Amino acid sequence: QVQLVESGGGLVQPGGSLRLSCTASGLTYTSYAIGWFRQAPGKEREGISCTSDVNSRPYYADSVRGRFTTSRDDSNKTVYLQMNDLRPDDTGVYFCASDRYHFCSSLQFQQPERYDEWGQGTQVTVSS
Repeated sequence: QVQLVESGGGLVQPGGSLRLSCTASGLTYTSYAIGWFRQAPGKEREGISCTSDVNSRPYYADSVRGRFTTSRDDSNKTVYLQMNDLRPDDTGVYFCASDRYHFCSSLQFQQPERYDEWGQGTQVTVSS
């Protein structure tokens, strides 16, 4: 059974940075794709990025492109989400999820139905 554990959330001032981690265990496929989502209170879950070892590049939502980047440590099955220039509207619970097809889809990476395993989430609060 795949398990995903996020860490690295916290409170940060506007303009600050945070790095989230998502560590996967129980993966049975050589290739894997990890998506990042976030959910603010009262809002729908928003897909913000996807990275895999079979795609040539990660995909990002317009809302975070240029500020957020992903990186991977495949030896430790860990994916990082580096978040820079954080804004108050970046506040929310951040989740990582495993793509059920083991690659990122440029058209579907923001759709929660694309993912079959989810972490428990980590809170990010951007406030002065």
